[in-house]
Amino acid sequence: MFRLLAVTAHPDDEAAVFGGSLRLYSDRGVETSVLCLTPGQAGSHRGKARDDRELAAIRRKEFAASCAILNVSRGAVLDYPDGQLHRIEMHRAVAEITRNIREFRPHIVLTMGPEGAITGHTDHSMASVFATLAFHWAGRNNRFADQLADGLKPHGAQKLYYSTSAAALPGRQPISFPPSTARIELGALLQAKIDAFHAHETQSPVFTIFDAHVKELGDPELFNLAASRLPGEISIETDLFAGVLDD
Repeated sequence: MFRLLAVTAHPDDEAAVFGGSLRLYSDRGVETSVLCLTPGQAGSHRGKARDDRELAAIRRKEFAASCAILNVSRGAVLDYPDGQLHRIEMHRAVAEITRNIREFRPHIVLTMGPEGAITGHTDHSMASVFATLAFHWAGRNNRFADQLADGLKPHGAQKLYYSTSAAALPGRQPISFPPSTARIELGALLQAKIDAFHAHETQSPVFTIFDAHVKELGDPELFNLAASRLPGEISIETDLFAGVLDD
């Protein structure tokens, strides 16, 4: 069975950035996983939460509801501080993502680009940096060798993709997106992406903005092939698993 891992920064990223592709590949029989680095406890939209702890708990439940709509096989929310990923110790975060890759053994890893995706958020940028290093290091036996003593084995995923976009949200600082090398047509599954985002009820103040953006630019979802174990020139793909071997 093919496996796909998405590494995100906040609950709601899985829907907003990767929702259509996660549902599409799950429907095709791919085992999907989302690793979210923060519980989103510093979010500006807080619903009925009285403090950061309550907001984190609410957003974890919203994440689970979204993953259910997207048929995500395995979803996990870690405890890194929302809005502060640029301040945490890099080695620790990369080690945790590397362990996840070695455990789940994905063929494909998705994350956001270092520009910070359509919002330019610093947490998105750092999730990209951490996931990129983990993608490259998880397959090497001289990186985080203590994990191998626990019985894990190195695992090199075959492709790393960054999400990209044809345009940023209005009113943001300048964002330079990676060029798109893969176009994943969603068709009717665009609605599943919208429904999954709406499962994040704390984010209801931005539903109108999100819906308008997605209906204009959300199909296809665009990706940039950032690294590959499969040598060759870049060509425009319509399937993230093109050329991937079931190992």
